Amino acid sequence: MTRAAKDKLIVALDVDSADRAVPLFDSLRDVVGLFKIGSQLFTAAGPDIVRAIIRKGGGVFLDLKFHDIPNTVAAAGVEATRLGVSIFNVHASGGVEMMKRTAEAVAETAERERLMKPKVIAVTLLTSLNQAGMEQLGINDKPPTVVARLTRLAADCGLDGVVASPQEIGIIRETVANRDFLIVIPGIRSSADETQDQRRTLNAAEAIRAGADYLVVGRPILNAEDPPGAARKIVEDIDAAMREVHKPAPDQRN
Repeated sequence: MTRAAKDKLIVALDVDSADRAVPLFDSLRDVVGLFKIGSQLFTAAGPDIVRAIIRKGGGVFLDLKFHDIPNTVAAAGVEATRLGVSIFNVHASGGVEMMKRTAEAVAETAERERLMKPKVIAVTLLTSLNQAGMEQLGINDKPPTVVARLTRLAADCGLDGVVASPQEIGIIRETVANRDFLIVIPGIRSSADETQDQRRTLNAAEAIRAGADYLVVGRPILNAEDPPGAARKIVEDIDAAMREVHKPAPDQRN
């Protein structure tokens, strides 16, 4: 199991208190690379839980999906930078000015205050949305078309990557040629799991083979009898898929 494989797995600490989150972090910190703190835990425990995990040496993906007027989101991005998170996200549907001002404010703050600059990524479409759900919102384009459009906007605004369904990885790579543009995939399941409320998903190995950079996994690890063991199995799947992707081509010489 390589360090590179561990670094691709983000465990979603989707629990309701710091008392539950910290022991989970302690049990998983040697197995995975990053930990996602989303709306539930952040609302329950506030920024102190972010500080606690970073203080213990963990990396944090702050998954609050900022979506507001440009000034408000840019200011939130500055505070996320000061917290020391590794990644945070905004909704691409917040628009060009919102994304540009946030990217600029984060870069300026990190340079001025000599802080690590977090990766700023854009949410394209929530993985819970399928075609029927989009049509209910008045969006008649197919998911890949919408994802491609929002991905191009995010890249043009200077963001570092996107959050998207694994089914759209290929279209994202076609839309943005820069291989350093990150693709973060939520809702990853184990091969034995039902998809539950994630409609457009894959398992870890499938997503890595398709070209994902980071995989966010929650319930398959949190609900397991042995969370570290479940995480380790997913990292092993990631590692095997990475080796397959980077396997040298057969020598065609006679």
